[in-house]
Amino acid sequence: MTATPAQPGSEYAALSHQIRAAGLLRRRHGYYALKIAGNLAVFAGAWVGFAFLGDTWWQLFIAAALAIVFAQLAFIGHDAGHKQIFRTRRPNDLLGTMHGGLVGISYQWWIHGHNQHHANPNHEHHDPDLDIPALAFTSTQARLKTGFLRWMAKHQAALFFPLLTLEGLNLHVSGIKAVIRGETPARRLEGALLCLHIVAYLAAVFLVLSPGLAAVFIVVHQALWGIYMGCSFAPNHKGMPTMTESKVDFLRKQVLTSRNVRGGRVTDFLLGGLNYQIEHHLFPSMPRPHLRHAQPIVQQFCDTHHIPYTQTSLIDSYRQVLTHLHAIGAPLRTSRAAA
Repeated sequence: MTATPAQPGSEYAALSHQIRAAGLLRRRHGYYALKIAGNLAVFAGAWVGFAFLGDTWWQLFIAAALAIVFAQLAFIGHDAGHKQIFRTRRPNDLLGTMHGGLVGISYQWWIHGHNQHHANPNHEHHDPDLDIPALAFTSTQARLKTGFLRWMAKHQAALFFPLLTLEGLNLHVSGIKAVIRGETPARRLEGALLCLHIVAYLAAVFLVLSPGLAAVFIVVHQALWGIYMGCSFAPNHKGMPTMTESKVDFLRKQVLTSRNVRGGRVTDFLLGGLNYQIEHHLFPSMPRPHLRHAQPIVQQFCDTHHIPYTQTSLIDSYRQVLTHLHAIGAPLRTSRAAA
C-alpha cells in the first residue's frame, strides 16, 4: 500500500512536501540488503546449531532464537508489502512471498488484510484487525458476544497475552485456508512454499528430537513467535479512538488512531520500525530506517496544527491496551453480577 495522494493545498500535502524535501521517501537498497542477509544468516545458523545440539533440552533456546528470527523475517515481508524495499510491486511481492514461505504464512493473504487495515485504521466495521472473535474492542462488539466468546470478552484483559501464544498458529492456519480457497493470487507458488515449510519444519524437528521433546520444541517456538508478533502489533492501535462513520481527512484518520512507542535503536530493531506507527501510516512506503528521522518532523507538524499526537513507552502502551480491554469488558462483568 502506498500513501493516499495528497490533495493540493491540504495539510497532508504540506507535510508530504516536507518529508519529500528531507529525502525520506528514497529507497534504501543497501540497508535492506544487509538486513535480509543478516536475517538469513541467523536463520541458517539457528538450524545448523539445532542439528549439532541433537536431542537435548538445550534446544528450547534454539526455539526461542527462531521465534525472534521468524518475527524479523516477517517484518521484511511487511516492508515488502508496502513497497518500502523496491519501487515497483513485482520484486516486492516476490521478496515478500519468499519470506512468507520461510515462516510458513501466506504473504498475499496477510498483506491483503493489512492493506484494508491501513485504509480504515481502527474502523469498527472495516478494519480486519478489530474483527477478532475472541476479543471485543468496542462496546458494540462486547454486547454482541454470546456464549463462550462473551465469557472471554468479560475477562479479555487477563486473557490477552495468553491468547497471543496462539497467534503463530493462527497465521499458519489462515494462510493455508486462503490457499485452499483460492483467496491468494499466487496460489500455486504459496501453496508449494507452505507445503515445503511444513514438511521441512516437521521433518527436521522429529528427525533430530525425540517425539516428546519435538512436541515441546514446536509449542515453545510457535508460542513465543506468536507472542512476539502480537506484542509488536498490539501497541499500535489498540485502545486508541475507533472510527465509525465519522468523516475525517486522511491525515487525522491516520494520526488519531495510531500510537507511537518511544525508544532507541533497540526498540526500532525489536518492533521492526512499527514503533513509528504514526509515520508509517502516513507514509506506508517510507523505508524503515527513515521513520525515525520523519518522527520529529511529523510531531512538530501535528503540534503546529493542533492534531493530537500520541507517543508513550512500550510498557505504558501495553498498560493502555489492557486498560482499554478491561474497560470494554466491564459492562459484561457488571451485568453478570447484577443478575
